[in-house]
Amino acid sequence: MSTRPSALASNRIGPGKTFHRYYTPLRYPGGKSSLGKYLRQIFVENRLTGGIYVEPYAGGASIAMELLMTGYAQEVWLNDIDLAIYAFWKSALHDTEALIKLVKTTPLTVTEWRRQRAIYLNSEKHDTLTTGFAALFLNRTNRSGILNGGIIGGFSQKGRWLIDARFNRSELAERILRIGHYRHRVHLFNDDAEVFLRGLRLPTKSLIYLDPPYFHKGQRMYRNHYEREDHARIADLVLNELPCRWVVSYDDASEIANLYADQRQIRYALHYSAQTKRKGGELMIFCDALRIPKTNNPAHFRFD
Repeated sequence: MSTRPSALASNRIGPGKTFHRYYTPLRYPGGKSSLGKYLRQIFVENRLTGGIYVEPYAGGASIAMELLMTGYAQEVWLNDIDLAIYAFWKSALHDTEALIKLVKTTPLTVTEWRRQRAIYLNSEKHDTLTTGFAALFLNRTNRSGILNGGIIGGFSQKGRWLIDARFNRSELAERILRIGHYRHRVHLFNDDAEVFLRGLRLPTKSLIYLDPPYFHKGQRMYRNHYEREDHARIADLVLNELPCRWVVSYDDASEIANLYADQRQIRYALHYSAQTKRKGGELMIFCDALRIPKTNNPAHFRFD
């Protein structure tokens, strides 16, 4: 793929760039794509526009891609300990055409699903592109995008929604192509979040957004989930060691609220789907140095 500059990869920062409905090909349990407008306003109110945006738990990285592609962040730093998720992002950024070819040509069948699941479960035995595509394939063909979840439509493939319901080949290819244009402004890591955070050396004009695995039901939703002591250790690191401004989001658990009891917090409703559409109680926590946009619900924030 050509690496020459394009309109998509313009260096222009701030409002006025092209907006898209979706910025990432990945669906993610508890996905935070609806918070993009709110994070853009945080960038504006805190004079972070043109700075660095960091996600230690990248997952679908929808907010990171939105901030980058709309020009609010000059660079994004993505980290995910899951080898398959890391492999997807590395392939999308640096093996873009090959990944798109797989998206366009791989059969959408139960037999193929079984093959891709076997690859995912043995990620360390496969090359980056193969592993990365397996993550994308399962993410788009499993219920709610949960990689270790069940196939849409079940093995019988009966019902209204079948394996191809969330696998729009042309749309996914377009999103991956768009990501590839930004390869030189994305820094990608495959570390444990604590190791990644402790190794950060960031300029003042940076924001870290942490979206750790949910406190409740994390074991069901993520391959790399946390136990109670892991959440406590992360909270201690965030509160005492982070080098710049930060935001943390979680499911609304009293245990998490207590860990960050001295910080400003917002509770709100986030629409997401895990087999059935429902509202999830969410908690957002802010560092002392951050100006917070006024709203009762960051997920419904109006950005004019």
